Amino acid sequence: MTPGDPEWRAHRLDQLLTFARRARTDTGFGWLLDDGTVDATRPEALWINARMTYVWSLVGDHELAAHGVAALRNRFADPERGGWFDEIGADAPVDHAKRCYGHDFVLLAAAAAARAGVAGADVLLSEAESIHLMHFWDPAAGRCVEEWNSDWTRLEDYRGANSNMHAVEAYLAAARATGDDAWTDRALLICERIIGVTAREHDWRVVEHFGADWTARPDLNRDRPDDPFRPFGATPGHGLEWARLLIEVRAALSQPREWLLGAAEALFERAVADALDDDTALLPYTTDWDGTPVVAERFHWVMAEAVSAAETLAAVTDRPLYRGLADRWWAEIDEHLIADDGSWRHELSPALEPSTRTWAGRPDAYHAVNALTLPDRMMG
Repeated sequence: MTPGDPEWRAHRLDQLLTFARRARTDTGFGWLLDDGTVDATRPEALWINARMTYVWSLVGDHELAAHGVAALRNRFADPERGGWFDEIGADAPVDHAKRCYGHDFVLLAAAAAARAGVAGADVLLSEAESIHLMHFWDPAAGRCVEEWNSDWTRLEDYRGANSNMHAVEAYLAAARATGDDAWTDRALLICERIIGVTAREHDWRVVEHFGADWTARPDLNRDRPDDPFRPFGATPGHGLEWARLLIEVRAALSQPREWLLGAAEALFERAVADALDDDTALLPYTTDWDGTPVVAERFHWVMAEAVSAAETLAAVTDRPLYRGLADRWWAEIDEHLIADDGSWRHELSPALEPSTRTWAGRPDAYHAVNALTLPDRMMG
């Protein structure tokens, strides 16, 4: 089998899903360690449960998808104030914050589950739509706010591109599930402001951090460059992820905006120029604003998004550049990231040895499953 071809992807997907099924707990989905056991010391996380619910909905495992929908509707939901808690311990929430990032994935999971006909998903989708519009979508800014306290009375001053990027994905999914094109229009507004304006102004490097008035804060966390959710600098993997999403927004619009294709190609080319090294496999996590690597660890999600962007642009443009990079990256993923049991190593050092500088274990099948299924979904 050749890495990236349909037979290889089907085989690797089957292996990955076999590993990911071990995340199931009595109450939801847990954080998987490298050996495929659940880390009992960690609370269950909203983003993991929502992502796993999305994965099982995407691949048609109704039993596990329904298990995830039930966990989101019951265990993680705040019955008094609405929304979903970020982390749940054995008996109660341990993190009461209401974050856009986690709510993005609830909306994504609900939309995917509803389209798959999973029990309880329609109710979950209605709730997720309502909460996102009521608390996170800011129509004046054309973007989403970041984080509330548990009773929705205190809003954090920070604004983030990462949560807005996943809101684009979730809004597109909501539009597909409901037929409501207003969700696509909102996704376009986010892209126009964060990519069409700010990334364009920064030579197509995506600014991740902003203040409450959406003033760019490119130096945030310079002293904590390996933060897993708010790292300093530009993140080539996010540039590539945005590139794919711009193409998906373009395809969803009744009147496509051609700037979206040009912007997607510019984001891709900038990320490749900053991160691709012909002498070293895989792409680094972050760079400074001149393209110099800052955190040079290699993450599985970066490569999943890299190959997904290359596959998407190859399909849309038929340019050999994208096909060639997709083939190269599939081969590097096969050689360096996929373990003997089919799980994907989440982090490698610059020397391509296992690392836990930022991530421990293998809790996330979402990026890899998306990448492995994307070529077939584009043809469907």
